[in-house]
Amino acid sequence: MLFSEFTADRPCTVVLCRGCCCGNPGKHPGTDHVGQLERLRAGAADGGFAVRTTDCLGPCDQANVLVVQPSTAGRRAGGRPAWVGFAMDDDCTDEVLAWAAAGGPGLSEPPVTLELQFIRPPRGARARSRR
Repeated sequence: MLFSEFTADRPCTVVLCRGCCCGNPGKHPGTDHVGQLERLRAGAADGGFAVRTTDCLGPCDQANVLVVQPSTAGRRAGGRPAWVGFAMDDDCTDEVLAWAAAGGPGLSEPPVTLELQFIRPPRGARARSRR
């Protein structure tokens, strides 16, 4: 493996929780969870960022939770992962799409209304981000 393979630029990535509470139509019946994921994936295909899903991110009382992770360039510019809670409506999804397409943390300022939904990551995630 070449050294350059370890230094490849990673795009801004939106990590969408789909654990026990997030994405659960039984707990949040008024939210189009499938549609949200489809919109994010379509935006990623056009916008130069990545989308992935994961099991439980932790703060279940603030579902749906997603994390906007900085790209390699964004991290070099000081960007850190932004945790977004209560991400269940189209407006929030629109703002996440626009921010990620503009470069995300470190490269672009988040929409002010999206910042109102920023949450503290769970304790274990904060410890991992300091490494």
